[in-house]
Amino acid sequence: MKTLINLESIRTAGLGLVDRRRLGEVSSVGVAERSVMICGGTGCASSDAMQIVDAFIQEVSSQGIEDKVEIVRTGCFGLCELGPVVIIYPDEVFYSRVSLEDVAEIVEEHLLKGQFVERLVYQQSMENGVIKPLHDVDFFRKQKRIALRNCGTIDPEEINEYIAVSGYQALHKVLTKMQPADVVREVREAGLRGRGGGGFPTGIKWETAAKQQNAHKYVICNADEGDPGAFMDRSILEGDPHSVLEGMALAGYAIGADHGFIYLRAEYPIAVKRVQIAIKQAREYGLLGEDLFGSGFSFDVSIRLGAGAFVCGEETALMNSIEGRRGMPNPKPPFPAVSGLWGKPTVINNVETLANVPIILLQGADWYAGIGTEKSKGTKVFALGGKVVNTGLVEVPMGITLRDVIYEIGGGIPGGKAFKAVQTGGPSGGCLTSEHLDRQIDYDTLLSLGSMMGSGGMLVMDEETCMVDVARYYLDFTRDESCGKCAPCRIGTKRLLEILDKITEGKGTLQDLDKLEELSEQIKAASLCGLGQTAPNPVLSTLKYFRDEYIAHVIDKKCPSGVCRSLLTYYIEAEKCRGCGLCARKCPSNAITGKLKEPYVIDLQACIKCGICFESCKFTAIYKS
Repeated sequence: MKTLINLESIRTAGLGLVDRRRLGEVSSVGVAERSVMICGGTGCASSDAMQIVDAFIQEVSSQGIEDKVEIVRTGCFGLCELGPVVIIYPDEVFYSRVSLEDVAEIVEEHLLKGQFVERLVYQQSMENGVIKPLHDVDFFRKQKRIALRNCGTIDPEEINEYIAVSGYQALHKVLTKMQPADVVREVREAGLRGRGGGGFPTGIKWETAAKQQNAHKYVICNADEGDPGAFMDRSILEGDPHSVLEGMALAGYAIGADHGFIYLRAEYPIAVKRVQIAIKQAREYGLLGEDLFGSGFSFDVSIRLGAGAFVCGEETALMNSIEGRRGMPNPKPPFPAVSGLWGKPTVINNVETLANVPIILLQGADWYAGIGTEKSKGTKVFALGGKVVNTGLVEVPMGITLRDVIYEIGGGIPGGKAFKAVQTGGPSGGCLTSEHLDRQIDYDTLLSLGSMMGSGGMLVMDEETCMVDVARYYLDFTRDESCGKCAPCRIGTKRLLEILDKITEGKGTLQDLDKLEELSEQIKAASLCGLGQTAPNPVLSTLKYFRDEYIAHVIDKKCPSGVCRSLLTYYIEAEKCRGCGLCARKCPSNAITGKLKEPYVIDLQACIKCGICFESCKFTAIYKS
């Protein structure tokens, strides 16, 4: 079936859609005087954002200004810490932590009277009482949004809005003006590397699959994002699903595939819903299916839901799952590009990689290659979390420093506390220290420092973080997520965790540190897949950069950060104790005794070190050491 719509007419009608919203042109050109953009990502949706959308629609209607104001549900704006987020254009007023009760006031004061509600405005977006352009706000100033280009600016459930911002133009260009080999060459010259973790050159992967002589080939979008604290791919699918569908179709044309699968976690309901809507809309418009643009090329996409196994992020385990088998990895070679899904040549790229493809083919390889560093081109999306002021989703050019991301974009460490470490790459990555803050972020630099890019998790830690406990946390995760197929990973991660548990309980020895290093190297060398091969990275990096903390745990039997419960002792400082008795009433083991208005004491033998007394004392009379 040929295209059912005139792509150019829709694009022309919506030309400059985002700019027109920001400029606030009147409805005579199809755009309202003001646009109320409401974040519809998972973070904001969990705080009533969807109900806020409905409340704005009802309130605007009741005020009779629906012809002057458009209400747009968007994807993630990035500042997840501040959700629910509402941005009103053309004023560029950034409202944070908006509640249902605030909607009527915003409509009354801002949309009717033209006076912004100062108490709800994100403070960093104001200077001397004046609203700053969003591109001048610290959080956005050093970002460059390519993969996230449409997130927060269009309604992800409206295909016309995607088309209006040049959506599917790359597919039209490629199918009417380029040969498959031209597409492969363009992606290769752009220097796009896989954003799923390993950083393998996308063009080389496509070229390998394109060379295979087979009547059936497949494209898979790996959306099985399972790193703790990672939500990059999820946010792209929630905010701009059509960019991924277009990227898959372009990959299909390049390698000669007519079908693609999106392997998506079932516990991401908003992403699942929006991808389903996008596929349905693209089929109705003739942008998926038979004979696209009358070119003779056919391509369609199906969804396969994963059950949440971290190991299914590994490409061979993912394919086993799609085929209906247990998600366990296979030895390589053969690589999927040669023999993949059902034994056919298969290209597997993650969400972020595919979202970059349409704009590369529109803007050209030279444009994309001009961003980033010599060996790491373009941008990278990170889920910035942990002990940092501005937690959320950021996209930065390759080559930016860790300091810029953590302090300029992230706003630094809360409470004036000292930076201690940053974990990049999730469970597969390593912990870097303050001496690395001015090193640039790219694939090779991070690897040389004992970490990795990974899919894009970036967890910041402050002075109160125990690095031994961090390593133990990640090993607990990878031990649970090991599929058990190979002994080095199945047994090795369990043994690493046992040693780390022993150390955090105050039972470790110096010999245990040697065992950790030796066993880690063996697991890295002998494991079947990337899960096991990278599982020891948090252990090795913390041993390398924070060995003194391990020494304190095994020699002094102390946790310098006061985190490891078994190594803590709680005391009551008599001079500060007011004798209120709150700690005694809260203590679950009745380890605290005393008389009202007199200092209380803790029975160290009976104390279970739960910390409830420390947290509940109003006079800071309880301390731990």
